Amino acid sequence: MKTFTIAILAAVVATASAQEYRAPIGPQKPVRAMATPPPMLRRPAVEGVAPRAFQPGGNPLQMLNPWAPARYGTWVESTSFDPDHPGKWNGIKLFEIIF
Repeated sequence: MKTFTIAILAAVVATASAQEYRAPIGPQKPVRAMATPPPMLRRPAVEGVAPRAFQPGGNPLQMLNPWAPARYGTWVESTSFDPDHPGKWNGIKLFEIIF
């Protein structure tokens, strides 16, 4: 019983001494301010059928007019082509984001 009591007493002392110990704090480096991220030089351009139809001063019905003025663009600007088959169209570009 005496050895059991000594073992418990040693465990209590070891636990108490471990809690009192604190690591020394050396000189700390000053905190650097984060560098500001570089500004975006230009916004990505958004093209396609939907932005062109609803641009300010635009007329979405002119996109269906084959005799529309050149300022409304041509069908080639809004069409995606298949690279494997030259001249064959692949789809219509609803939204196109150019970086």
